[in-house]
Amino acid sequence: MRITALETFSDPFVCFVRVTLACGTQGWGQIAPYHADISAQVFHAQVAPWAMGQDSDALEHLVDVIPEREHKFPGSYIARAIGGLDTAVWDARGRLAGRSVCALLGGTPGRLRAYASSMRRDITPADEAARLARLCDTHGFDAVKFRIGAECGRDRDEWPGRTEAIVPAMRRALGDGVALLVDGNSGFSPARAIAVGKMLQDHGVSHFEEPCPYWELEQTREVTQALDMDVAGGEQDCALPVWREIVSRRVVDIVQPDVCYLGGMLRTLQVARMAAGAGLPVTPHSANLTMVTLFTMHLLRAIPNAGKYLELSIEGPDYYPWQQGLFVTDPYTVRDGHVSFDDTPGWGVEVAPEWLARSRHRITKAP
Repeated sequence: MRITALETFSDPFVCFVRVTLACGTQGWGQIAPYHADISAQVFHAQVAPWAMGQDSDALEHLVDVIPEREHKFPGSYIARAIGGLDTAVWDARGRLAGRSVCALLGGTPGRLRAYASSMRRDITPADEAARLARLCDTHGFDAVKFRIGAECGRDRDEWPGRTEAIVPAMRRALGDGVALLVDGNSGFSPARAIAVGKMLQDHGVSHFEEPCPYWELEQTREVTQALDMDVAGGEQDCALPVWREIVSRRVVDIVQPDVCYLGGMLRTLQVARMAAGAGLPVTPHSANLTMVTLFTMHLLRAIPNAGKYLELSIEGPDYYPWQQGLFVTDPYTVRDGHVSFDDTPGWGVEVAPEWLARSRHRITKAP
C-alpha cells in the first residue's frame, strides 16, 4: 500500500511519527527520545523524501537503501529517523491485518518478566535501596537494576565510595531472592571494571552493563573475558558492521540493542538473528516509558533468544516529566513483576490527543 503522508509530532524530548497509506490506514511510530526535535528535521529532510510514494510492503528495501542514499551522513540521527519510519509502518501493517506487531513477527502477545530499572545516581545508597525495596514489595519485581560509577566517568565515582557502598546495601535490603543488575554507563577502565566486577560477583550481582566506554570494544571484551558474571552492552550502537564485530568477537555475553537508537524493528531483528547464531541472549535497552518499551515487548515475545527480562523504567514525573501523558491508556501496568500486552492490532496504543495538540507538527506529502 502506497505511503501518501509522513508526519512528525515533536518536542525536544519526544517525537512520534504517523504514516498514512493510500487506503487511509494510519500507523504510529516513534523516533528515539532526546533532541527529538532535531531528529524530526532529519526525518523530513533525509528519510521521508525517499519513502514518500513507496509501497509500505517495501519497508525492508527502504530500511536498507535509505542509509545508502544518505551515505554522507552515517550515524545516530539517520538511524533514529529511520526508526520512526520503520515503527510507524509496522503499526500500519498490523492495523491493516488486524493483528499485533508481535503476531506479524511470528510471536504471541502475553506477559513479560520486568526488571525495575533505576536511572538515578543522585541518590544515596541507603535511599536507593529503600526505594527499590518498596517497589519490589508493591509491584512484585524480583529483579532490579541500579547505577554504579559515573556516566563516562573515567574511573571517577559519582561521589567517592558510592559504588562500594551501594552494592552491599542493595543485597542487604532486597535479600537473595531478587536478581541484582548494575549499569556502569561507560564509566570504567578495564582494570577498574574488572576490580569492580569481582566485587559485584562477591555480592551475587548477575549483570554488569556497559562497564567501559562503549565505543572501545576491546576494553569491554577484556572485562567480559575476565569475569564469571554476564557482561552486557550495545545500547548505543547503531551501525550493523559494529554489531557484527560485537557478536563475532563475543564482546559481551548479553546484547542490548535499542529499537529506537538502532533504527527500528527490522534492524533490531537483524541484530537478534546475529546474536542467536552466536548463542547470545537479547535483553534490549528500553530506558523510558515512551513507545520504545512497547516496541521491545513485542520483540521479546517474538524472538527465540529473548533474555530473562524486559527493562522497565521506574522513574516518574520528578525525573522524566516529558514522558507523562503520552498515551490514551497506560500500556505499562505492572502486576506481580510482569507487564503484558494483548492482540490489539499494531502496537496496541494510541497517542494522547492532548499531547499532540502541544507538539510541533510537520508533514511531508506525496506529490
